[in-house]
Amino acid sequence: MASLTDVGCQRENNEDSYLYWEPAGDEEFQRKGRLAVIADGMGGHEGGQEASRMAVETVREVYDQAFRDDPQTALVESFAEAHSRIQDYAERYPAFYGMGTTCTACVLRGRKLYFAHVGDSRLYLVRAARILRLTRDHSYVGRLVESGIVRAEDAEKHPQRHILTAALGAGRDLAVDRAEHGVAMQDGDDLLLCTDGLWSVVTEDELETAVSRNTPTECCAALVKLARQRGGPDNITLQVLRVGP
Repeated sequence: MASLTDVGCQRENNEDSYLYWEPAGDEEFQRKGRLAVIADGMGGHEGGQEASRMAVETVREVYDQAFRDDPQTALVESFAEAHSRIQDYAERYPAFYGMGTTCTACVLRGRKLYFAHVGDSRLYLVRAARILRLTRDHSYVGRLVESGIVRAEDAEKHPQRHILTAALGAGRDLAVDRAEHGVAMQDGDDLLLCTDGLWSVVTEDELETAVSRNTPTECCAALVKLARQRGGPDNITLQVLRVGP
């Protein structure tokens, strides 16, 4: 696996956060698997940075400590706790009012993938030179696409594409997308987690090509370079996990 984040070409601060974690002990590793998380903060420079940092750290902490037997349940519980902590922080510090963050997290345990997702960061599966998006965007434009008002190919250039309809820390109720029964993985599969600073300027075909033709480390470098060549209007963060034989 490999991870990379970049401030981009038009922002002064990086409001993205990411984390990769696995338990130190073999027994715990077999039970809990590997955890990867990305988050894209909002609410001003400091608010966005703090929200995304709190999200990834809380997801890791709660996933580890609250884990019983089901990775999916632990992920959803970790999102609920992150949502609550971000809201509590904003209430204690009024300067951070409006802070929030996207969050996409996945767990690989054996050959099963579990994930939880809020916002418009994305999780892709690349298999046999094909790319499949496993998450849906919780955004105003995402709703327009689902209702057939906007074509999918036009959504990523839509002027209102950055308006979120769900985020950790925003709103009273939290609806978390999840993989109900886990996704069966195959040898050679790749997982790509990325924030909108990447997918908004790089096509899915280009993502698939970069993932399929490179090592995870080379892929991260190549895709950040490409996003920056196209103006890098936002922070760029991605993680690539490759399933070996």
